[in-house]
Amino acid sequence: MIKMIRVDYRLLHGQVAFSWTQALGADALLLVSDTVKKDPLRMKALRLAKPAGTKVVIKTCDEAIEQIKSGITDKYKLFVICETLPIAAKLVEAIGEKAINLGNMPYKDSKKQVTKSIFIDHEDVEIMQKLVDQGVELFIQMVPNENKIDAKKFLKEV
Repeated sequence: MIKMIRVDYRLLHGQVAFSWTQALGADALLLVSDTVKKDPLRMKALRLAKPAGTKVVIKTCDEAIEQIKSGITDKYKLFVICETLPIAAKLVEAIGEKAINLGNMPYKDSKKQVTKSIFIDHEDVEIMQKLVDQGVELFIQMVPNENKIDAKKFLKEV
């Protein structure tokens, strides 16, 4: 059972490891990145950051889709954290989920800051618009006790 899908380029850190995992009641974290598995040091650091009593699995996007579709993750209260918006979009489209939490999308020269932790460019807006058109709820929420911000309001700003 997927509790939430979040975009967060940092994948696993304090907000995710403690605030979100606890608030969601998640017992497994699925970290989805197409680069982390090629970086043994980063993989080790991510595994060390896991909350006690919580399973952490690191998969590429294609592997994550395969695992979720196979049903192997059904026994878990799963919190899925995607490194990038394109990964989250591909995952959501493949498995049919209808909501994405935009948590942290990093600064780059071509990106415009729309909230404290969200930077987007035209490519992000195109992906977001496609998701919205498919009925996917996009919301920005750093931590569970903050109010959700509807990400649709930023589609015209970039």
